[in-house]
Amino acid sequence: MKRIWISGYRNFELNTFGNKDPKIKVIKYALQSYLKNNPVDWVLTGPNLGTEQWASEVALNLDVNLAIISPYQEFASRWNEANQAHLQELIVACDFDLTISNEKYQNPGQLIQYQKFMLEHTDEALLLYDPEHEGKPKYSYQAIQQYQKGHDYPCHLLDFYELEDYARELSEESYPS
Repeated sequence: MKRIWISGYRNFELNTFGNKDPKIKVIKYALQSYLKNNPVDWVLTGPNLGTEQWASEVALNLDVNLAIISPYQEFASRWNEANQAHLQELIVACDFDLTISNEKYQNPGQLIQYQKFMLEHTDEALLLYDPEHEGKPKYSYQAIQQYQKGHDYPCHLLDFYELEDYARELSEESYPS
């Protein structure tokens, strides 16, 4: 059984604030292409707005199991109603959901426990992350690098250059010459 942890930038880090943003179409296309070319049995991801929810949407459209793992209770409690409702729809549609800490957010240790769980329950990672443009995924990337020191754990970084390639590929598919 092959399991992949997918994470990456939040929507605000990519300046995508609406579902119709063309960047989202490219990101979903890239995630879908990666999963089709590197088949897995399970996608494990978090509840964050952005890459994680887009990965959930892609996984639900493929023949792959989806697990949404939250780091702590009431993770989305500060989000607007529409974002909370969308997350709830994804959780209802997924194959498995779990919250690591039974407490509301208290300290960064809960996030470290979440990363540890994801690393120990997956075989590889795919991060929408470019080390030249740090953001929230930096912490997951650092945890992965640390984990790789003692484990065979591949990590593919989907960076902005690769996204440009996927954008061209998607454009060529949409408008063949």
